[in-house]
Amino acid sequence: MASSSETSPVLIAVSSETSAVLIAVSSSSETSTLLIAVSSSSSHGYDALRCLFLRKSMRDSRSPLFFWFLVFFSLSHHGPLKLQVQAFTGTYGINYGRIADNLPPPERVVTLLKLAKIRNVRIYDADHSVLNAFRGSGLELIVAIGNEYLKDISVYEDHAMSWIKENVQPFLPATHITGIAIGNEVLGGTDEELAGALLGAAKNVYNALDRLKLADDIEVSTPHSAAVFANSFPPSSCTFREDVVVYMRPILDFFSQIGSPFYINAYPFLAYKSDPEHIDINYALFKSNAGIHDAKTGLHYDNMFDAQIDAAYAALEAAGYGKMEVRVSETGWASGGDESEAGATVQNARAYNFNLRKRLFKKKGTPRRPKMVVKAYVFALFNEDLKPGPSSEKHYGLFKADGSISYDIGLTGLNPSSASPSLSSLMGIRKQSWLVPSSTVLQCYITVLLALMMI
Repeated sequence: MASSSETSPVLIAVSSETSAVLIAVSSSSETSTLLIAVSSSSSHGYDALRCLFLRKSMRDSRSPLFFWFLVFFSLSHHGPLKLQVQAFTGTYGINYGRIADNLPPPERVVTLLKLAKIRNVRIYDADHSVLNAFRGSGLELIVAIGNEYLKDISVYEDHAMSWIKENVQPFLPATHITGIAIGNEVLGGTDEELAGALLGAAKNVYNALDRLKLADDIEVSTPHSAAVFANSFPPSSCTFREDVVVYMRPILDFFSQIGSPFYINAYPFLAYKSDPEHIDINYALFKSNAGIHDAKTGLHYDNMFDAQIDAAYAALEAAGYGKMEVRVSETGWASGGDESEAGATVQNARAYNFNLRKRLFKKKGTPRRPKMVVKAYVFALFNEDLKPGPSSEKHYGLFKADGSISYDIGLTGLNPSSASPSLSSLMGIRKQSWLVPSSTVLQCYITVLLALMMI
C-alpha cells in the first residue's frame, strides 16, 4: 500500500530587477500541490501578495511546503533575497516642471503620461494637487524638497518628519512615491551655507523615513550639475572640484551606506552651446561622427551623453566610490532660444530626444560601465513659459502647453491630431512594458512550465 505522506517540496526561484517569482511544488500519493508567487518591486504590492499567500498556507503550518514558502518570504525581507528600493522602472523617465501659467491640470497630465507610456516622473516639489492626481495611476513619482527648506531641515529632524507626514505619508500607497530628492544642484554653486546643509538634510529625511518604516520603499537622493566637476574631458580625467569634495565626499559616503545612486544633470546641449566651434554637433546629437578616443582607458565614445556619464563614473572612482550607480536626473535639448544660443532648434531637439529615447530603450551601459544599464529622466514634459533665464529655458518640452507634441519622436499627445504619424520609425526600439518587463513574463512562463513538469 502506497504511503500518503508528503514528499519534500521542489522549489524554483527566479528574480529580476523588478520582480521575483517562487514556484513551490509538493506531492504525495493522493495530491499534488503547486503554489506560485509573483512579486513586484513595489513593496506595498509585494507585502499584500506576501500576506495573501501566507494566509492561504497557514491552514497546514506543519507542511514542508508551507515551511519553505515561509523561508522564502522571510529571506526576501531580511536576507540575501531582499529587494532594494527601486525608484525607477525601465530606463526612460521625465521631469514634470510647472513654471508656467498655461499647463493642463494634473489629472490631464496623468492621462498624457499614460498615452505616452512614460511611467517614471520627477517633480520639483510635493504639490498636493499633483500627488492626488497620481493616485492609483501606476506612475512612479519622485518628489523634491526645495533648496529653500534644506537649512531648516538639516538642523531640525522633527521638521523633516513633519514634512514627510504632510507631503508623503498621507498619499501612500495610492500614490506611488518612490523617492525624495533633497534640493537641486546644491553643490558647485556659491552658497557654501546651503552646501553645508545638504548632508544634514539628507540624513534627517532618511532617519524620519526609517522611523516611519518607509526607508525601504523611498529612495533619498540629490541631483548634481556638471559644475561639481573640475574637468570632464576626456571622461577618464574627470574629478570633483577641490572646493566641492569637502561637501561631496561625506554625502557619497552616506549614500553608499543607504544604497542611493549618484544623480547627474547631463546636458550635451549646454556643452555644445558653450563651444560650438570645437564640438561636433553630430557627436552631441547621437548622429554619425568620428567620436572621441580616451587614451587613458582606450575607450571610444560616439556620443557626448555616454561620455558625460562616464566622466561622472571616473570622478566617483577617483573619490573612492567606484561601485556607486550613476543615473541621469535631467537631460534634454531646447527647441528654441536666443540668437546667441547655438543649436537651439526644433530639428536638433527632435534629433536629440528621438535618438536618446532609442538609445535608452536598448537597455545598455556605457563604454566604462557596459553592464550598468543607463537610466535617465528627460527634461522636460512641457515648455514652461514663465521660466527665468535665457529663452532656451522655456523650450525644453516634449509637449506644448495644450498637450500636443512639440515635435515627433514617436509619442502620443492629448490632442488626437498630435498623435505620432511615424511610430513605424521606432520599430527598432524595444517597447517598454507598462506593467511588467517582458523578460520577467518569460521567466514566469518558463518557471511555471518546469514546475508543472515536476508534479
